[in-house]
Amino acid sequence: MNRLLEAELIYGRLLPIREPHLVARYNKALIAFGLPASKLTEFDIDITGFSPQVAAELGDPDYLDPLKVNRRFIILTPEQDSLPVVHTSFSNTAGLMHEFFSANARAIHAITLRDTLYGEIEDSVSEVKTLDDLLSINEVTFKVLSAEDLLGKAGQLRQLCDALVTSPDAWRDDAMLERMVSLAKETGDIRQNTLVPDKLVFRHDAFWADHFGGVFVFVDEKITTVVCDPEAPGFRRSRPWQVSYISIHDAAQVGDFLARTGRLELPRASWVESSGLFAHRLEMALLSVAASLDPVPDLTRIDAVWMQTFLHRNAKAINERGVYPLLQEAQRILARTGNLRMADIDPELRLWLVRAEPSHPDQWLTNRLIAHLTGEDFVSRFVFDKQGFYRAYERYPEPYRDYVVSRLSQTYLKDKPAFRKRLYGLGDNHA
Repeated sequence: MNRLLEAELIYGRLLPIREPHLVARYNKALIAFGLPASKLTEFDIDITGFSPQVAAELGDPDYLDPLKVNRRFIILTPEQDSLPVVHTSFSNTAGLMHEFFSANARAIHAITLRDTLYGEIEDSVSEVKTLDDLLSINEVTFKVLSAEDLLGKAGQLRQLCDALVTSPDAWRDDAMLERMVSLAKETGDIRQNTLVPDKLVFRHDAFWADHFGGVFVFVDEKITTVVCDPEAPGFRRSRPWQVSYISIHDAAQVGDFLARTGRLELPRASWVESSGLFAHRLEMALLSVAASLDPVPDLTRIDAVWMQTFLHRNAKAINERGVYPLLQEAQRILARTGNLRMADIDPELRLWLVRAEPSHPDQWLTNRLIAHLTGEDFVSRFVFDKQGFYRAYERYPEPYRDYVVSRLSQTYLKDKPAFRKRLYGLGDNHA
């Protein structure tokens, strides 16, 4: 993984924590979680407070994600709101954190001037043993504490203020007044600074979960659809009256579901030609064949001539996979007619010709599922399915790893919003 670290393709764009008082506050949160304090004097964190350096020190990448549910968080600064999530078991962790920051911006800003917020994103289950456990999560509650108990002290001061107003003799209580002055020195003027987060409960709708090999949950008005491995406990048995189940190995059925529910943008010349998505996937199809050869051919100077030569030399292997000739033919038909009849396409390969409907709320989740089922497109997989990308990367031959890192660094990382907009039609609403 060293190449990925050096290229900032893993644990990139994190916030450095160097100040001793922030390190000390972070350690108080760790201790409150029942974990040992870190001996590190500096480390980096993501939006949830996860630190790869602390994870390595503890020997536990799930130290903020025990049992892969009820995610813990540590908030040292409002700046964390601009950071990505780099380790999570749910695809909507980042969205929930952003919602929490947005809904409670004033309180977070005021509290983190003097203290650290920490806690858990609690839901209705403590452990995921079956699909029914995942399906029972409809909303989450942020259980919030503070390392220096600033929240508790603000609550005490509020109670004393209320007593001062409602009790006619309270102003004669010198001990109470002294306590109020002492608390106010720590909390500041709570009439001006909101120190208690206002919104703590958030919806938990469509999501991906890193359980049972990966579970995709799509929520429509009358039915919920689960896409996962049929071996997952509870498949077709959990809530069968309200849940439809699709095997993640059945690309044809997955494609039919996504198209039928309006989650796919079907191929039309108007967006295919301007996006360059088919040209991109043609190249990915060739490169996936190159990665399967022994030895892997020289990938340091790939251009049109190289690709044409490789195509001629490896025509049999390329045609057997079917993706490259399908994309070529699709491009020809679109150039001639402007449209493509999906009924004429092999159902198992249709996902290579589509992208998520950019206007659909589930655009990122849909693209994640497409990327999972068209895994040879390592660029799309990195953009939408980083956990799957990292696992696939471990299986790549050494020369291909070099090329993959170089390709992502020179394309996607150069301008991520522009890249996503061009290829996938997506606005800049993700890190």
